[in-house]
Amino acid sequence: MTAAFVAAGLGIIPGIARAADPVPAAAGVAEAIAKASTSEGFHSPADRTVRTTLPTAAAAGGKTMANAETAAAAAATEQAALDAGANPALAVDVSGTSYTAHGIELTALITSADFTLDIVIDWGDGKTDTATARGNHELHLSHTYDKSGEYQVQVKVTDTVNAVQAANGGAFLTPGADFTPHAPTRLLDTRNGTGAALGKVPGQGSTRVKVAGNASVPAGVTAVALNVTVTETVDSGHVTVWPGAGHERPNTSNLNYTAGRSVPNMVIVPVGEDGYVELFNGGWQPVDLIADVTGYFTRASANGYTSMTPARFVDTREGVGAARGKLAARSAFTTRIGGLQGVPQNIKAVALNVTVTEPEGPGHMTAFSGTGPVPTASNLNFVPGQTVANAVIVPVAADGTIKIFNGAWSPTHVVVDVVGYYSPDSKAAFLPFAPFRTLDTRQEAYGWPGGRFRAREYITQGFTPEAATGVEAYVLNATVTETRGTGFLSVAPSPYALPAAGEPAAPAGPRPVSSTLNWTTGDTVPNLVQASDGDHGVITFWNQGHEDADLVLDVFGVYQTK
Repeated sequence: MTAAFVAAGLGIIPGIARAADPVPAAAGVAEAIAKASTSEGFHSPADRTVRTTLPTAAAAGGKTMANAETAAAAAATEQAALDAGANPALAVDVSGTSYTAHGIELTALITSADFTLDIVIDWGDGKTDTATARGNHELHLSHTYDKSGEYQVQVKVTDTVNAVQAANGGAFLTPGADFTPHAPTRLLDTRNGTGAALGKVPGQGSTRVKVAGNASVPAGVTAVALNVTVTETVDSGHVTVWPGAGHERPNTSNLNYTAGRSVPNMVIVPVGEDGYVELFNGGWQPVDLIADVTGYFTRASANGYTSMTPARFVDTREGVGAARGKLAARSAFTTRIGGLQGVPQNIKAVALNVTVTEPEGPGHMTAFSGTGPVPTASNLNFVPGQTVANAVIVPVAADGTIKIFNGAWSPTHVVVDVVGYYSPDSKAAFLPFAPFRTLDTRQEAYGWPGGRFRAREYITQGFTPEAATGVEAYVLNATVTETRGTGFLSVAPSPYALPAAGEPAAPAGPRPVSSTLNWTTGDTVPNLVQASDGDHGVITFWNQGHEDADLVLDVFGVYQTK
């Protein structure tokens, strides 16, 4: 097999290539991570330094004195010495910023007379670092927090000769955000006026939906996981979801639709400063839009993310994870996720790819926690005979189970692949990007040399530049279009590093059995992909069909442990 390769599509990895011929790379991930993770930080100038005296030998002995008056006199004498000029210049200016999800870059500018100084940096998470200096000194240190949150950072400088101490610091909020699952809840339905005005969204128009402070989603959320569905379509088009007011609408898309089809897709999108997100109808005819929340991200310690090579947990065609045979109409099955195939017991939510195949009638599918009633929200919609997949983020019950409900009046087969999970022990926090496109095989652009995504072949794309350390997974939107037959897309980390320019192409690795999205002739099909880039910063995309197609990749964010 002669494969088409993307030798390097993003950031500082050099070149995209077909076979082994390097061409210029599109910039992207390195800059996006740096921009997304650059926090406002804190700065506490030197004039906020708190100076205190330390016990001297005389003062220590004074503690054994018979009466409090003598001890108080000794303390007053020490303070008088301090005020009179015991290293009167001693002060510290402290600032902290970040360029990663959990990291802090600390700068301490110490002013002092020419005395030896002992320095203690308290990071606010129970960990400290120490250093020594003499006189004026500029200190630079880095630290990585285990979890997202706000930490009180303090730099304490001690001059033992003059028995004086100077301390300063501030509150540091990590840029990365942790996930909290939410029972699927409808925030927007233009068919009945939920969350917006009743009536279709016009062509080239948009609607806004309140997220923060709505349906128990707290104020201060940085991003939200939504299942967005377009329905009542009379033409083709696309939908773009973005933070809205104060933010430029990106040129990327979250889902594509054609006339007469209801199309869902999972969306992870930053929430605007006003607590809203905005949905744009990129078609020329009106459509109805629905949005269901399934979780949200905050800059506080909650659940981090752990990615997996996609693993099949359910296939009713084979009796894997559920009874063999189609799931009956208006019924559900329970399946265990926690504690199986390397997934730990204590997960709070799971990232899935759910596929419906061979349905005997139209309907919808809903994934939800293994306890509680069936929610009104749906995760994917289908018509008879259609094979359709959609990304799902779903809360997991305390016993590690989820349920899958067939909302149709006819039976269907169901396939469930796990791509990752959220738990208190998972370390990766989410950093959303301003979305950007990194590959479009329809164009000689983004470093791609041109040409369609060939049948039964693969595209390998480099994602993580060396500067972007600690990447757990990328949040992408993959869209397959201009299809000429049936097929499905598989996405998996590559087990091989990218070859250097001029070297033979690396092997593709084993062909995955999991599917990310499915298509038929003439379809344009999108799906959210939360993909690990493995040990080498490389992701492979497989065209598992027998006809050529085109592939479009948009990048929306990254999970990072550093």
